[in-house]
Amino acid sequence: MAFIVIKELSKTYSLGETKTIALNGINLEIDRGELVILYGPSGAGKTTLLNMIGGLDIPDSGEVTVDEIPVSSLSAKWLTAYRKKKIGVVFQFFNLLSRLNALENIEYAIDLIGVKQENGKPSFKSKIIREKAEEYIDKVGLKDRMHHFPTQLSGGEQQRVSIARALAKEPEILLADEPTGNLDYQIGRNVLEIMEAMTGKAQNRTVLIVTHNPAICPLGDRVVRLSDGKVAENFTQKYTPAKELYW
Repeated sequence: MAFIVIKELSKTYSLGETKTIALNGINLEIDRGELVILYGPSGAGKTTLLNMIGGLDIPDSGEVTVDEIPVSSLSAKWLTAYRKKKIGVVFQFFNLLSRLNALENIEYAIDLIGVKQENGKPSFKSKIIREKAEEYIDKVGLKDRMHHFPTQLSGGEQQRVSIARALAKEPEILLADEPTGNLDYQIGRNVLEIMEAMTGKAQNRTVLIVTHNPAICPLGDRVVRLSDGKVAENFTQKYTPAKELYW
């Protein structure tokens, strides 16, 4: 059985008398460790699909199953537990807490679930959490900026903190919604290189990246093109390293 299984997934949003069909009977299977690009124009349903997989939204009909967990039918309590344990999220606009510095933003995320020890149990000791946060901020190349607040960081630096925050939880799934959409080309490609190095098959981590930029599609093991809430194309490919992407 595939790691992520989506069956007949549909979602409609209403604003007054206006109804918008975001997803219209989506069927999709994703294997563990795949890097999948969800590609399409604005309004195609990409972010809605990402939110369904992440347990951030509930479908009108259909099913989302992740690692045999029936995500679409979980209670609010178990959805929270699912998101904490399995999901890391990178947003287009970073979503860092302005009152916390870069290191503290990462610590805050780790503090929600603790740091897994050799015995399999999480530790919530502040020293261990700080060490884990420092490990991940070093991985994204910002050790010398870890005491800076978001307003003191560039857009690219904020996105790197966002990636470190998401991955410091060591989630099984990373969801990235337009992670380069608010960055220029060179910085955007650098962000993708960092994500590539810290995710995917090497880490046995499943990654889904939402983008409207066709130049990013070659990065994926699989490309799923959405149009009007439906899967228009779904194909695997030999991926292109992030350092070779141009747009």
